[in-house]
Amino acid sequence: MAGAAQALSGQALLEIEGLAIRFGGLVAVSNFNLGLNPGELVGLIGPNGAGKTTVFNMITGIYRPTAGRIRFEGREMIGLRPDQVVSRGIAWTFQNIRLLGSLKVIDNVMIAHHFRLRSGPLGAILRVPAYIREEQQMYRNSLELLEAVGLAHLAEETAGSLPYGEQRRLEIARALATRPKLLLLDEPAAGMNPQETLNLMSFIQKMRRDFGLTIFLIEHDMQLVMGICERIVVLDYGNTIAEGTPAEIRKNPRVIQAYLGVEAGQEGA
Repeated sequence: MAGAAQALSGQALLEIEGLAIRFGGLVAVSNFNLGLNPGELVGLIGPNGAGKTTVFNMITGIYRPTAGRIRFEGREMIGLRPDQVVSRGIAWTFQNIRLLGSLKVIDNVMIAHHFRLRSGPLGAILRVPAYIREEQQMYRNSLELLEAVGLAHLAEETAGSLPYGEQRRLEIARALATRPKLLLLDEPAAGMNPQETLNLMSFIQKMRRDFGLTIFLIEHDMQLVMGICERIVVLDYGNTIAEGTPAEIRKNPRVIQAYLGVEAGQEGA
C-alpha cells in the first residue's frame, strides 16, 4: 500500500490511522488507514456491507470510532460533531439525495451558507441591516454556485421538480456552499443511467479543478471509478484488501474474487 504510506508522510490533507469501529460483537471496520493529498481524487469500493459508508460516517462525525485517529490539516477530528466537521472544511453528499424538495433550488444552496452567518438568529428575526447585507451576499454566492454547476437558469424552480441528475448537481452545489477543501461523495452515480453517469464524471472533474477540491468517493459504478479516480482503496468485510491505481486494482486477484468477479476482471484486463 505504497499510496497510503506516501500520503501519510506528513503532507496529507486527511490522515486516517488504525481506524476501527465495533457495533456490539460486529467489527464493521478494522484497522483502516488512508492518506489523501491535496487535490487527489480517490475512490473507495467494495461489496455491499463492506464498511464503506461506515468509514464516511466516522470521518464526518456521525459515528465515533472505537479505535484509531483521524486528522485533517494536522488537527484531530474524532469527537467533533458533524457541524464542526463542516466548519473545518469537510463536506459530503449522501447516497440517497436529501434535498429540501419543497423549497426553491436557490434556497437549498442558501441554507448551506447559514452556518457562516455572523448576525445570529436574533438578527435574522429582526431583519437588522447587517443580516440583510449578509443575506444579499448569500444570494449572490448561491447564484454563482448554481452557475458553476449549470443550474442558474433553474434557481427559482422547486428542487423536487428537477430531474435526478440535476438534483445530484444541486446537492453537490449545496455541499460546495460550505467552502470545503475535502468533498466526500457517497455513490453519486446511484440511480443514474449510463449517459447521466458520463455527464457526472465530467462534472466531478470540473468541480475538482474549478474549486481546488480533494475528493474521496464511494461508488459501485466501475466505469466512473476507473474513469476518474487516480487511486482506489478496496474494502471487504471491514478490511482493506487492496490499494492502487485503477490499472492495478482491475488486475488484483483479491479484488476480482471479492468484488469485481472473475468475468468483470477479465473484461477489464
